[in-house]
Amino acid sequence: MITLCGFTLSNYYNKVKFALLEKGIPFQEELVAARSTDEAVLSASPLGKVPFIRTEHGNLCESQVIMDYLEATHPQPALLPAEPFAAAKVHELVTFIELHLELVARELYPQAFFGGQVSAEMQARVRRQLTKNIAAFKRLAKFAPYMAGEQFTQADCAAWVSLPLIALATKAVLGEDLLSAQGVDWKPYAKMIGERPSAQKITTDRAADQARALATMSAKS
Repeated sequence: MITLCGFTLSNYYNKVKFALLEKGIPFQEELVAARSTDEAVLSASPLGKVPFIRTEHGNLCESQVIMDYLEATHPQPALLPAEPFAAAKVHELVTFIELHLELVARELYPQAFFGGQVSAEMQARVRRQLTKNIAAFKRLAKFAPYMAGEQFTQADCAAWVSLPLIALATKAVLGEDLLSAQGVDWKPYAKMIGERPSAQKITTDRAADQARALATMSAKS
């Protein structure tokens, strides 16, 4: 059985969990903190990043590598189109969402979610880069009704876990949801995807872990 390692507050962890649930692949979860220096973790994920998976064949890290492994080993139900160009367009969308949107917005997370501060210079840089990149993303995203068209794909697993974070972080730090401000109507899309049973389980599990973490912090204070 596959073991998914990481934690439910990670959007990349939830991206892989989404695929596992959608495909009906049996798996178990193992709580692993990000940036662990434990040798058992580093042997599976050399940068200490989550998620990673343990399989009967060995370990795999990097969320998109894991997604493609799951697709290859469990092709049905498909989260990639059979036609090669259409599959490549899904990968293109995932790359845009994660590299050109979420990774840029991630610079704001210390202030948006963790009580830190982001310099005015960094805020200005993120605003400029995201403004450019969101305009480019709009040329690719279909929302018809899914990210890549009529079929639920890996692009939806990536979008549903990351677009709300981007919106929340930019709203909290920059004063406006840059996605909505630039005409990306992500909220109805996120609501639609969130009605899937697999998405509901992810939301429930994440909320439960958040509640436990808050209770632990309160007990220590």
